[in-house]
Amino acid sequence: MSALAEAPTDLSSEVRGRWSAPERWVPAAALTLMALLPITEMISRQWRLPGIPGSTVVVQHLTLWVAFIGAALAARSDRLLALSANTFLPEPWVAPVRLFVSAVGAAIAMCLAWASAQFVNAERLAGGILADGIPRWLAQAAMPAGFLAVALGIVWHAAPHRRGRLIAALGLCVPCLFGFMPAPHSAAMLTAGIGVVLAAALLGLPIFATLGGIALMLFWNGGVPVAAVPVETYRLVASPVLPSIPLFTFAGYLLVEGGANRRLLRVYQALLGWMPGGLAITTAVVCAVFTWAGSGVTILAMGGLLLPMLMKARYPENFSIGLINASGSLGLLFPPSLPVILYGVYARTPIDQLFIGGFLPGILMVALVSAWGVRQAVRSRAEYARFSGAEALSAMWAAKWELAIPAIVLIGLFGGFGTLVEAGAITVAYAFFVECFVYKGLSARRDYAGVAKECVTVIGGVLLIVGVAVGFTNYLVDAQLPGWLIAWTQAHIHSKYLFLLMLNVLLLLKGSFMDVFSAIIVVVPLITPIAKTFGIEPVQLGIIFLANLELGYLTPPVGMNLCLSAYRFKRPMASVYRATLPFYLILLAGVLLITYVPWITMAPVHWFAGR
Repeated sequence: MSALAEAPTDLSSEVRGRWSAPERWVPAAALTLMALLPITEMISRQWRLPGIPGSTVVVQHLTLWVAFIGAALAARSDRLLALSANTFLPEPWVAPVRLFVSAVGAAIAMCLAWASAQFVNAERLAGGILADGIPRWLAQAAMPAGFLAVALGIVWHAAPHRRGRLIAALGLCVPCLFGFMPAPHSAAMLTAGIGVVLAAALLGLPIFATLGGIALMLFWNGGVPVAAVPVETYRLVASPVLPSIPLFTFAGYLLVEGGANRRLLRVYQALLGWMPGGLAITTAVVCAVFTWAGSGVTILAMGGLLLPMLMKARYPENFSIGLINASGSLGLLFPPSLPVILYGVYARTPIDQLFIGGFLPGILMVALVSAWGVRQAVRSRAEYARFSGAEALSAMWAAKWELAIPAIVLIGLFGGFGTLVEAGAITVAYAFFVECFVYKGLSARRDYAGVAKECVTVIGGVLLIVGVAVGFTNYLVDAQLPGWLIAWTQAHIHSKYLFLLMLNVLLLLKGSFMDVFSAIIVVVPLITPIAKTFGIEPVQLGIIFLANLELGYLTPPVGMNLCLSAYRFKRPMASVYRATLPFYLILLAGVLLITYVPWITMAPVHWFAGR
C-alpha cells in the first residue's frame, strides 16, 4: 500500500510556510486535549470530585476531528492508503492512469462531502446540543470539511502541472449527478459504475474511495439518501471506545521518537542474545512488543536497526528481511492492540476477554517465528554473544521506565481503575513524561507537535477507511446479505470444520488486499451470525479472525508488511515475496492450530472467568 510515500515537494514555500504551524499545532492540541480530559475524569472519579461536564462526548467528537484532520493531512501529503498495483505499469501509462484515478477519487470524496453536508444540515435543523450549549452540528462539520479537503488534496497530486490538475478537478462536479438525477434503479448503470471504481482501485484508488464510492452508488441506486454513508461514519467514529485507538497510537509514536526502540532492543538482546538464534528471537520479541503501535511503525522504526545487526551476525539478507516482515505483525493479539480494540467495539465482544484469549495464540506465533530463526542460525553458524549479567542488569535499568509500560497498560485495562480510553490517555501522559523529562530524547518544544502531526496523519488515513466501510457494511446488512449467507451455509455446509476452513481462505484473501481495520468493519457482520449457528464462541471467532488478518499482512499481492518492507529496504516486491514465503508457511500452520484447537484460545478465558 502507498501509505508511507514521501511527502511531495512541489508545493511552493509560501504555501508550506502558511500552513506549517497550523498543521503541526492543531493535531497536537487535539491529541493533548483527548488525553487530558479522560485523565481529569479518572482523577475526579477516584477522589469523588465533580468531573468536567460532557468530557466523554467531547473526547468522542475530538476523535472525529482527529480522523478528518488526519485524512486531510494524508491527502495533502499523498499518503492515503491505496493498493499499489500501479507500480507495475509501463512508464508511459503512469501519468494518464494517475489522472484517471485522481479524477475518480476526487469525485467520490466530493460526493462524500456533499452527503456529509446534507447530514450536518439535518442535524443543525434538529438543534442537538453537544455540551455546554455547543451545537452538535459544529463538531460534525469536520466531516464535510474533511472530505472536501481530501478531494482537493487528491486533485493537487493528480499531476505536477496545472492542466493535469484541471482535468482531475472535473471529478469535483460529479455530485451534481446525485443532486439532479433520479435514482436509476438500473443494474447495468450500477454495474458500470462499480466497475469503474474497481478498475480505479486496482490502479491505485485510495481504499476509502473504493469502499465509499461503492456504498454511495448502492444507496443511490436503491433510492436511499446518500447521507446514510456519513450517518454510519459518524456513529462509529463517535464511539465511546474508539478514542483509545489514536491515544495508544500516539503513545507508540512518542516512545519510538524518544528512542525506546533502541533501549528495549538492548534489553532483549542482553536477555536472549546468548542463545543460538538469540538475535532472531530478539527480533521476533521486540517487534511483537512494538506491533501495538502499528505494524508499519514496527517495520519502519525497527527495520533499519535490526537488518544490519542480523546481517553482521551472518544471517542471510533474504532471511533477515523475511524475519523482520513476519515479526512486524506478531504482537497483533497482545494488549493494547488497536485491531483487537476495534474488533471488540464492532463485534460487541468484551475487549478484555479478547486480550486474554489472544495471549496463548500470540505466544504461539512468536514461538514459531523464533524457532525458525534458531534453525537458520544453526545452519548459517550465526554469531551470538556470551551472556553478561552485568549488561542485562545495566540494559534493564536503563530501560526501566519503558519496561513498566506494559504493566501500566494491563493495570489500566484489567485492574478496574479506568476505562480503555483512560488507560490510553494515561499511557500517552506517561510516555510523554518519560521521553521528554527522564530520557530527554524527545523535546516538548521541537518534537512534540511534529510527532502529533505524523500520528494524526497515519491514524486519520485508517479511520477514514473505517468510517466509510461502515456505510458499505450497513448497506449489506440492510440488503439482508447476512441472512442469505446463513441460509446458503446451512443448506450447503454441514461441518463446522469445513466452515472454518472456508473462513480461513476468505480471511487470507481479504487480508491480501484489504487493511485489517476495514476488513473488520466489512466482514465481521457477515460471518458473526454464521459462526453462531456452528456454536463457535465469540472470543474464539475474534482470535481466529485477527490471527488470519495478522497473516494477511504477509499475503501477496499487496499485504501491508510486504509493501512497507519493499519501501523500507528498497527491494523489488518479487524479492520481498521470496524472502517472506518460509515465514508465511510457518505462520499459516500457527493460524490453522489456532483455528482448529479452540483450547489454545478459550482455556485462559475460562480460567479467568472461574477465578
